[in-house]
Amino acid sequence: MKVVDYERASAISYARRWALNRNPNYYNFDKLGGDCTNFVSQCIFAGSNQMNFSKINGWYYNNLNDRSPAWTGVDFFYKFLTTNTGLGPYSAIIDKSQIMPADIIILGKNNGDLYHSLIVTNVFNNEILVASHTFDTLDRPLSSYNFNVAKYLKIKGVRTN
Repeated sequence: MKVVDYERASAISYARRWALNRNPNYYNFDKLGGDCTNFVSQCIFAGSNQMNFSKINGWYYNNLNDRSPAWTGVDFFYKFLTTNTGLGPYSAIIDKSQIMPADIIILGKNNGDLYHSLIVTNVFNNEILVASHTFDTLDRPLSSYNFNVAKYLKIKGVRTN
């Protein structure tokens, strides 16, 4: 395996294109629990061009019935990004002050339940702006969300063949 850069500009461009719409190449999960992680996965894929097709711990999407739990499930997504040693993107947990555009924020409850995925679109005057689906938003200030816990993930790179 080799490591390549995560193309942050491509991830942000994708987020800006599809934050307030739906890419018809992907199923809309709004009526199946929410589309936020599906959307953020799409953004990361736009910046990585590499999926991980491992059936147990992978991160991939072929269609509604052929996808990994990590593509659409917040907890699985978080676990994939923070523990992945195989193909695809991988991340590190960072402090809020280190966040950059195209990094990921996962919102959770005090009891450890994770419930919402966001992609950072900009950092401006110490304000983090995000995009997400389910409650579609583009350049929404993170400070406008009500949450107990935020996990800040820096996408470090992408492992490819």
